[in-house]
Amino acid sequence: VQLQAFGGGLVQAGDSLRLSCAASGLSFRSYTVGWFRQTPGKEREFVAALKWDNTRYNADSVKGRFAISRGNAENLVNLQMHSLKPEDTAVYYCAAGRLIASTIRNDQHYNYWGQGTLVTVSS
Repeated sequence: VQLQAFGGGLVQAGDSLRLSCAASGLSFRSYTVGWFRQTPGKEREFVAALKWDNTRYNADSVKGRFAISRGNAENLVNLQMHSLKPEDTAVYYCAAGRLIASTIRNDQHYNYWGQGTLVTVSS
């Protein structure tokens, strides 16, 4: 199983950016896909998740700005980010696992991880 996160880059505050997570070796239709982010010296932070039944979860810090959705390909999940802020700067990771709702925001319960993609938001 391999996950690949891509789409990061350098943007200005207020801009939009779309991250994507592609998988091989498993079907996202059977897994929960989560996005987490991490900055140096801080713990990995939950951002958003899409459960296999299409239930969506978002961190309070990104509600109304970020949206997780399935891509056109079967094993593609996107994170559309709008109104980016400098505090959104982080390495973003996608992850997959078979989780119950109470564990979706906990990175310890995800089995598979992508390598991370850097998002830098300048002020």
